[in-house]
Order: sequence, then C-alpha cells, then structure tokens
Amino acid sequence: MTHPRRTALALAAILLAGSALAGAAAAQDKVLRVIPHADPKVIDPIVTTAYITRNLSYMVMDVLFAQDAAGKIQPQMAESVAVSADKLTYTIRLRDGLRWHDGADVTAEDCVLSIKRWGARDSMGQKLMSVVAGFEQPNAKTIVIKLKEPYGLVLESLGKISSNVPFMMPKRLAETDPAKSITELVGSGPFIFDKAAWVPGSKIVVRKNPNYVPRKEPVSAAAGGKIAKVDRIEWLIIPDPTTAMNALINGEVDYYENPPPDLIPLLERQKDKVNVAQLDPLGNQGMLRLNHKQPPFDKVEARQAIAKLMDQKLYMQTAVGNPLYWKECFSFYACGSALENKTGYDAFMKPDLDAAKALLKQAGYDGRKIVIMQPTDIPVTSAASLITADLMRKAGINVDLQAMDWATVISRRASKETPDKGGWHIFPTWWIGGDISNPITHAGIAAACDRSWFGWPCDEAMESLRDQFAKSTDEAKKKELANAIQKRALEIVTHVNFGTWFNPVAYRVNVTGMIPSPVQFFWNMGKS
Repeated sequence: MTHPRRTALALAAILLAGSALAGAAAAQDKVLRVIPHADPKVIDPIVTTAYITRNLSYMVMDVLFAQDAAGKIQPQMAESVAVSADKLTYTIRLRDGLRWHDGADVTAEDCVLSIKRWGARDSMGQKLMSVVAGFEQPNAKTIVIKLKEPYGLVLESLGKISSNVPFMMPKRLAETDPAKSITELVGSGPFIFDKAAWVPGSKIVVRKNPNYVPRKEPVSAAAGGKIAKVDRIEWLIIPDPTTAMNALINGEVDYYENPPPDLIPLLERQKDKVNVAQLDPLGNQGMLRLNHKQPPFDKVEARQAIAKLMDQKLYMQTAVGNPLYWKECFSFYACGSALENKTGYDAFMKPDLDAAKALLKQAGYDGRKIVIMQPTDIPVTSAASLITADLMRKAGINVDLQAMDWATVISRRASKETPDKGGWHIFPTWWIGGDISNPITHAGIAAACDRSWFGWPCDEAMESLRDQFAKSTDEAKKKELANAIQKRALEIVTHVNFGTWFNPVAYRVNVTGMIPSPVQFFWNMGKS
C-alpha cells in the first residue's frame, strides 16, 4: 500500500529537484508538468507496444505518414508519394528541413532501415513486409518501395497511428536487432529527449527542438503541424492517485493523463481550477491476454473456459463504476468503428460457470498454479486482475495472483519461460479503439506464432484470412472477411474482451491545445 505522506514528500522532492537542476537561466522557461499513466522503463517503441512508450516517442520521433482526425492518411515527413499504374512501386520524397536531434540530416537510408526494423515486430508491418520485393534509395531524399503484388494497405501501414508506430530513427539505432531495445531515444520530432534529466521511476524531461520545422497544415490528430508551444515537458511519475489529484488541484502539475474513475467526480467539482474532458471518441477495449505457449492454455478448451467466465458488466461496474464511462462491447473491433460486429459471439455473451468447468476438464487441467500478472498502478487493469482471479477460483483453478507495477508487466510479458522461471499465464491490458479498428492493425488477433504479439497465438487459418483482408480492395469483401476473422479469433480464443471504457483527462484551466484523438499527443499544448 502506498503511504500518502511519503508519496506527497516524494512529489515535493521531485518538484524541488527539478527546480534546482533547471537553474536560474531556465527559470523563464514555459514548462508543462504532466502526470502520465505509467512509467516508461522501456523507451524503444518498436520492442514494446506499451502506450506510455508510444506517447513518449511521439514527442521525440516523427513518421513518414500520419492519420488525421477523419482517419485519412496524410504526408508527415514525406513531402509527396507517387504510385505506379500497376500499383507495384511507391516513390516517397522526403520534405526539406528534416534533421535528427544529433544534427545529421535525415536520409532515405535511415528511413528504409527504420521501416524494416518496425516491419520485423509489428503485426501490420509484418503483413506489409511479406509483399515487399525490395527497397531502393536513388538519392538521399527518395525512398522507393517495390511490391511483389498490389497491396491495399501500404500507406495505411506506414501511417499507422498507434502501437507499434513506424517511427523513423537514425541509421545507428535502426540497425539495432528488432528483438533488442535501443538505449537512446533520438528522433527528428518537435521535442528532444533529455537523457541527463531522466530519473527512472521519477521524472522524464523533453525540451523543445529549436530546429524542428513543422508542417504548415493545421493540426489534426497525428497529422498536420506539430508545434511545440512550451520549452519543456516534464513527466512526473506519481503512483498514488490521491496525491496526483491534489497536485493537479493545487497547481503543482498541469495535466493528469489518466485519473481513476472514482476521482473524476472530485475533479469535476473543481471547475474554477480544473477541466475534465474526454478526448478519445472510441475509448479503450479491455483484454485478458492468455499465453498460448504455456499449459493449460496451449489447449483451446482451456482458453475457451476463460472466455466462458467473462462477464463484461461485472468487470466494468467494478473497475470503472460510472456508467457514463463504460459500456459492454461484444465485438473484437472497436465498438463505434466501421467493422464492429457480433459474429461468433453467441457462445460468449453471458458467463457460464458450468461450461467453463467442463471445458477445463476436457483440457486436462491438472491443478497447476496459474500466474496472473496484476498491474497495481493501473486502476482498471488492477481491478480486472482481481475479478479474473475470483472467477477462475470459482471454476476450480489454482490462481497465483502476482502484484507488480505496469512497467514490470511490460518487461515480463515478453518472457517465454515457464511461469515458475519468470514467465506468465495471463495478464490484463487494453487497446485504444484506433488500434483495433481492423484485423491488420489489431495485434491481439494476429496468430503468426512466434511473430505474434505477447501470448503468441498460432493458427494458419487465421493468418490466411488476414492475408486475404490485407490484399483485398473490395470493401464488401473486406467486411465479410473481417467478420470471418473475428469468428475464428473467438473459436481459438486469441484473447478475451472484458468491456469498453473511456478515460477522461484532467488539466488546469490555463492549459490549452488538447488534440481530440485516440492517442495522447503533447505538441500543440500550451499554457496561458
């Protein structure tokens, strides 16, 4: 349990230390102090899909293409793109003025290597790379992508808005083994990562990039002009929610990214000091991720048993509470998105304890301990862990609920070891609606074995369907395929959906420029 007085003292120490380090010369800087939703112990946005790492990387790194508020792909680092008549060649021209934070010019080679590294890890990138015949760089500003066959999602892949985002990085970083994390964060974006000011578990600082040349178009989600309106952004890691709330109310911080649902009414009553807003139109979908490599979940019947225990209303009422901020959602694609459907959900709409017990018996469950990783510093997923453990115990499962912070979950979920040697069976997580709007962006339903997202589902039929979706240009056919993919995902239980909720943000009344989007962006934000 976190001691409120100790946490408050820790906050004071962070703020005082920040003031001392800044010095008199920096006293006039305009600083935006933010409480992020987690501590990004992993800083490589290609190695991890963690949203906290994605958010940090968006400030520092840039992308070739970006998704606007209407969901359309727009040029970002790219000045232009030309597609050949046979749709087998994409020629991308980089815009002028692109420089890495170390002073070197951005080159086509840097970008090609960045695409390849991203394509080795990301589920959508893997599909794209499977049809790429090769890359060419006729000059330092031109990227040529040659395809083996026409592919309907080239720019959509390169403009993917969320994890894993195809961020561009210098050659020396892009050449890093995709399975190993980079140790420095260098990009060409509107802010520079201040590694010297980084205090893991306490504070992260980025400062304005004086050499960044923003696009001239107005900001729109991830697209348009990325304008740094403050000199520095400081992320302060404050795990205790009450301390974080009081810091915001007292003006010690400016922005609270993810206040727990039970604190929202208290913040809403501080109208003279604090605004509360919902910026994400699609919300978050909760996911119980099952480890397909570890018994008993290497058997489909055991995975189906967990799905049979699912009660979205119970999860959402317990974890979120206020019905204004949650809903049941019987679709693996975001509810409210174009592909939302209930195909295959008939067997999983209501919990069935007896059916779960019977399926566990069919799977040959032997009473072994089932390790659930519980991220105690994320209120919704912490509650989801407790509910899952309780339901599993009622089904006769021997549960080992292991409490840890989210940063530890992020690191440990990559382990393929047995649970007694640092591996795991289940962990709760969530995906923003923008990540799960179609079968290719949705990493949770990819079933490409060891190349799949953590949990590593393996199913040839699923991958065949996803390939067909990616290559189809017929919208009616794509919708038909999307439904078939969801049906298959529910049959093999790639994961379990425990409901949809919306996270309002809270910020001081003098903070301006928030960008409505499924992703938290920090450019364009200022203080009056």
